Amino acid sequence: MSLPVVLTCGEPAGIGPEIAARAWAALADRVPMMWLGDPRHLPTDIPHQVIATPAQAAEICTRALPVLAHPFTSKATPGTPDPANAQGVIDVIARAVDLVSTGQAAAICTAPIHKKALKDGASFAYPGHTEYLAALAGGCDVVMMLASEQLRVVPTTIHIPLEDVPHALTPALLRRTIEITHNGLRDRFGVDAPRLAISGLNPHAGEGGAMGRQELDWIAPLVVEMQAQGFNLRGPLSADTMFHAAARETYDAAICMYHDQALIPIKTLDFDRGVNITLGLPFIRTSPDHGTAFDIAGKGIATPSSMIEAIRIAHRMAAA
Repeated sequence: MSLPVVLTCGEPAGIGPEIAARAWAALADRVPMMWLGDPRHLPTDIPHQVIATPAQAAEICTRALPVLAHPFTSKATPGTPDPANAQGVIDVIARAVDLVSTGQAAAICTAPIHKKALKDGASFAYPGHTEYLAALAGGCDVVMMLASEQLRVVPTTIHIPLEDVPHALTPALLRRTIEITHNGLRDRFGVDAPRLAISGLNPHAGEGGAMGRQELDWIAPLVVEMQAQGFNLRGPLSADTMFHAAARETYDAAICMYHDQALIPIKTLDFDRGVNITLGLPFIRTSPDHGTAFDIAGKGIATPSSMIEAIRIAHRMAAA
């Protein structure tokens, strides 16, 4: 029987519980899954059933959302995070990692967390989900991939000020980002010989040094060096010509130099169905590409599209 994808509850005052329930309703007959959290936080209009072990999930999933109960300190008020629930959110993530690491689940799909609530309520010491997952996995190097049916992108630097990017962007960091992306596409997506497009840092990829020298000084030499080592790379390419339809047909993923260079094109192409994938972990982790959306939590209007795609991709990656 297929192992389930474990869905973490995320911030219970956000849209995570409701979009997880509605994603189950869309995928119940196609993807075995279970939700890990406090049953009190789920919407009442979607059927759920508490299970004792993950082994029960696949059979129950066709008629109700299987719930592996994890009691929280208090109920949830939509739109208003309660610091008393912060430790529960953190513990659910750790429990999900244990489930997938011990072979009781196929993959993890995480709902959005609210980092300030975790810091206020439990002195959460990590910048976000990804860093905590990497720590739980033993401190491995990871990269963030955003993926949809039309495009996969990986930012080499992520949540730092733009003025800091040229200093943070190093040959070692770019090499490791390329290696992790290459290995992830091969091992998690079944792409035998991944084709990677490498963007430049500067406008027009530096235009021969007229708009910046990083491309000439070390990005292009690194690309040539890694090509000689067997990596299928192109670049550095001008970022403004990398993302039209014909260009996207020539690569399996684009490696970009900073956050917005990667995320603007994918969110423009497919805002509702983009999925966040963490590559480099010893287990599969996906998540919807949006936040807690406190302003619409509990109103029944949050779209589950990104969560549906995140569950689908996690299931597909596990099969690959």
